[in-house]
Amino acid sequence: MQISTRTGPRILAILGPTNTGKTHLAMERMLAHTTGMIGFPLRLLARENYDRAVAKVGKGAVALITGEERILPKTARYFLCTVEAMPIAKQVDFLAIDEIQMCADPERGHVFTDRLLHARGRSETMFMGAETIRPVIRKLVDNVEFDRRERFSTLTYNGAKKIQRLPAQSAVVTFSAQEVYAVAELVRRQKGGAAVVLGALSPRTRNAQVEMFQNGEVEHLIATDAIGMGLNLDLNHVAFAAMKKFDGKFNRGLTAAETAQIAGRAGRHMNDGTFGVTGNLSGIDPDIIEQIEEHEFEPLAKVFWRNARLDFRTVGALQKSLRRRSDDPTLILAREPVDEIMLDHLARNEDVARIATAPDRVQLLWEVCQIPDFRNIHTDAHPRLLTSIYRYLAKPGSKLPIDWLGEQILRLDRYDGDIDQLSSRLAGIRVWTYVSHKHHWLEDANHWQERTRAIEDKLSDVLHERLTQRFVDRRTSVLLKSLKDKSELMSTITANGEVQVEGEFVGRLDGFRFIADETDAAFEGKAIASAARRALTGEIAQRVKQLETDEDDKFAVNGKLEVLWNGSSVGVLKKGDTVLSPEVQVIDSEFFDGPTRERVRTRLQNFVNAHIETRLKMLTRLRDCQLSGPIRGLLFQLNEGLGCVPRSELESLVKDLSDEDRKALAKLGVRLGVETVHVLDALKPDPVELRGILWAVARELEALPELPPAGRTSVPNDRANSKGFYLAAGYMPVGPLAARVDMLERFAALLRQKARENDGKVRPDPDLLSLLGCTVEQAEGVFTALGWRAEVTKVKKSELEAKEADKKAEESAKETKPEAEKAEAETSDAAATEAKADAPAEEAAPAEAKAEPAEVAADASAEATSETPAVETDADGDELVEVKYFVRVDRRKRGGGQNRGQRGPRQEARGGGKGGPKGKGGNRPNQGGKGGRGGKPGGGRNHAPEKANQINEDSPFAKLKEMLEAKG
Repeated sequence: MQISTRTGPRILAILGPTNTGKTHLAMERMLAHTTGMIGFPLRLLARENYDRAVAKVGKGAVALITGEERILPKTARYFLCTVEAMPIAKQVDFLAIDEIQMCADPERGHVFTDRLLHARGRSETMFMGAETIRPVIRKLVDNVEFDRRERFSTLTYNGAKKIQRLPAQSAVVTFSAQEVYAVAELVRRQKGGAAVVLGALSPRTRNAQVEMFQNGEVEHLIATDAIGMGLNLDLNHVAFAAMKKFDGKFNRGLTAAETAQIAGRAGRHMNDGTFGVTGNLSGIDPDIIEQIEEHEFEPLAKVFWRNARLDFRTVGALQKSLRRRSDDPTLILAREPVDEIMLDHLARNEDVARIATAPDRVQLLWEVCQIPDFRNIHTDAHPRLLTSIYRYLAKPGSKLPIDWLGEQILRLDRYDGDIDQLSSRLAGIRVWTYVSHKHHWLEDANHWQERTRAIEDKLSDVLHERLTQRFVDRRTSVLLKSLKDKSELMSTITANGEVQVEGEFVGRLDGFRFIADETDAAFEGKAIASAARRALTGEIAQRVKQLETDEDDKFAVNGKLEVLWNGSSVGVLKKGDTVLSPEVQVIDSEFFDGPTRERVRTRLQNFVNAHIETRLKMLTRLRDCQLSGPIRGLLFQLNEGLGCVPRSELESLVKDLSDEDRKALAKLGVRLGVETVHVLDALKPDPVELRGILWAVARELEALPELPPAGRTSVPNDRANSKGFYLAAGYMPVGPLAARVDMLERFAALLRQKARENDGKVRPDPDLLSLLGCTVEQAEGVFTALGWRAEVTKVKKSELEAKEADKKAEESAKETKPEAEKAEAETSDAAATEAKADAPAEEAAPAEAKAEPAEVAADASAEATSETPAVETDADGDELVEVKYFVRVDRRKRGGGQNRGQRGPRQEARGGGKGGPKGKGGNRPNQGGKGGRGGKPGGGRNHAPEKANQINEDSPFAKLKEMLEAKG
């Protein structure tokens, strides 16, 4: 109805700050009449007061009318509405408009102004709002009675506070969704959780979030200025995280009245409230603070208005009538409302312009343009949607196609995705919820209302769950609520060590340490922590008793140098008097006193001692045996080296060992190798790990470096690891590799054997490489590290090929031997090789096996084929190839004379004597006995007859000799 502002029944203006009971008074007055209607600024407030009215007078007597929801019982007498959705043509006894100062809002003010001017109740009309609207109401409405209400409680400014120091029951206000989410995440980490309220949320989601705050599940609310409009909250404090907002066109500062509207949410009924800013802001202007505390603001002089008498003859006429200005200077033209922007956009569309040529088509276009853009995405998506809707409806007698409508709604019937995706779908379905209430647009409008309402509710619930999951520690909220209701909290410990307070997980007991769940930092109160400790005190005492009586199989040590009990760390190994006697330090526990800690330490120390005695018996018996002299010093060094020491470090002690000492060492499992002195049993995987742990403890490291994989004969020599670490692990660094010491000794023994068989020269044959599992390139570094150098010799290719053929024939013959004979031969060879590996260097015996020139020749030929860049021939035209050998660096020159047959095994292996060509010591024919030295023809004064065993004239060595003699 449109009633003159100069006539009519009683009109009341109830003005004053927040928390003055204005809305409560309006509800009481409405229910005192037979019929009534109240318009609210928010759908949320309309729904809240609808529920209050239903509780008092019954569901059949109350209607709810908003743009997206309509509950209209046939017997309804009271109507709770949003201001835009009020059916003003309906006659009611009482009519009220809440937050009437919204007449000055740039976006929606013209709607409130229209209701101020034209909406009236038959018996009584009431406007509720801020005192600032008084001059406007007095000027625009006759016969108004003003009633100023004072605030029930005081509102005081208390400055800036960091978010983590905000008191309970606080709201933090900022002005964008991104900022709300960022602050909520910070509060979750600091305080355990927060509820969020944004204008973009559906009323159902906002209600669920507010309810979570109201019932004490969380103590903080993060919101936009949406909380400033009549939300009844039990707030004690409002903190502004920002003092500027985007009003649709500009970023501007809040006015004093806007700030007061939001800050006034603090303090409920008779409870005083405070307001302030968060730590990122310096404060609020003192003049604004004074106005808020005194509730005195600059009165409004103008309000927004839009012409309600529209001209629908043409689209142009409609646009012109919407832009008509009022003759009253108090009423200023609304600033491009969204519906007018949509009208301008659609009017430029050729198809729409061609259709909207009659008044009814223009009126329909205007109705379509008033569909709210809940998505607010500022793209052409909403205008395109409105264009499609208008095209369908503009056809004579047409309604929206069911298939098309169903497809549009089906796209939004999804519940996966993050908060932003759910919010976008929720905004989209709210558009269709609004459309579904346009009965003349749809077939079976009730069906679509139910369908869209169900999707909106489901999306709202899922969004609430997502918000809660992201911004609320649910366990924290439950505990905080329980803490409010009880003086003491119930705590328990589960069988797997989880600590629960009031049935909620708060941490776990690991050994004797209580490890609080990471979110427990959110608790400011000490009650929850003390409740957990009460449950743990008795449990710790029982665990100490259990530890003392448990068998050793319940304990272990690990690479982190920890002592474990039932898989939990209870102690740490520390350096002791010797490497085999580390000490145990008990891990700190707030539940231990001095005697309890010592009881735990004693039990752990006993385990560690027994563990070392059992696993490293081969070393502890070295420590405990009663021997004297050089062997005692050697055993001490071997113990300190955890069973493996380089031979070079013990050479002086080894030389002084007697035969009895050597036998005693053999009985103790000690091997005197060429490169190392080691205890063979200590190389097994289990002792190796414990040896590595003890080595790391003795060096006061924080953890054991990664050990070589079990079973590997060699690993790359990582320079980051020390030589001592490799020795403790049973490996010896040799050039690019770290070789397992037992295999290294076998390698060195085979190396010496091949040198004896090949006149002091060795090639990296496959049988050598296989012992260490290395490549030819790696083997060269190993040879160098062991004291060998490379030398290159030229030999005839034909002779190498002949020897390769001989080698293949010999190998083929071996394959035809009976299986038993082969096995016996292999066993014998392995035993011989191991015996040589165990023998000291100075006691190495001459090899019984003969040299195999064919094998050497074959390898030399293969290498020559790959390494020789060009063909080279000798004087006879035979093709020559280069063959790389390795020789000892300290190899003596070949010796001769009468005493050659008296040389020891080392000299025999090296080949000594005077005369002959230098530098290629291995390239002389083998000579024995007394006499001839070779070299010049004629020999010496006592020239002895030639040896019966002459050099084969076809051998490469004979040809090489001829070449050398030819060169002089």
